Amino acid sequence: MGISRDSRHKRSATGAKRSHYRKKRAFELGRQSAVTRIGPKRVHIVRTRGGNRKFRGLRLDSGNFSWGSEGISKKTRVIAVAYHPSNNELVRTNTLTKSAIVQIDAAPFRQWYEAHYGLPLGKRRGQKAQEAAAAAEATPKSKSVERKLAARQVTAKVDSALESQFAAGRLLACVSSRPGQSGRVDGYILEGDELSFYQRALKK
Repeated sequence: MGISRDSRHKRSATGAKRSHYRKKRAFELGRQSAVTRIGPKRVHIVRTRGGNRKFRGLRLDSGNFSWGSEGISKKTRVIAVAYHPSNNELVRTNTLTKSAIVQIDAAPFRQWYEAHYGLPLGKRRGQKAQEAAAAAEATPKSKSVERKLAARQVTAKVDSALESQFAAGRLLACVSSRPGQSGRVDGYILEGDELSFYQRALKK
């Protein structure tokens, strides 16, 4: 039969059955879902109507995620799917789709923050982490750099809920791209009311 996206087989708004006056058409076709999983990058190119192309992401493990309140984006690793608003089965199988809530590696964002503001972010565990922090503080800085950092530190405020995630090394983020269509898993870090909403949903 094939996958069809037509609406002729459906009943009308009043419940009447529609008559069959033509066969299926190519412009009504649908394709199997990508079911994108976390793994080494594997993207297939699909030729579509008009010679256009779709990039079917079958396996993806990293993407660009933006930190809205700081106005930056960093490429980081996707660790796992934490929550999905449509189906818990997608969480169990680590399936990546648009609007999936995923855990991402916090390291690139922490490194940027500490370089930009000159302040530590989240209590890091382990001796190596403490040694690295001490070495960064001991690095000599010029007066102009110190003045620049001091001016930036006035506005260097991170939400407590986000800071606890930085301490754990994992951030909750929402996927805003369509991995099965674009072959990319991009999104944004959850903050504020949206973060608290999904944290409550994860506790249920």
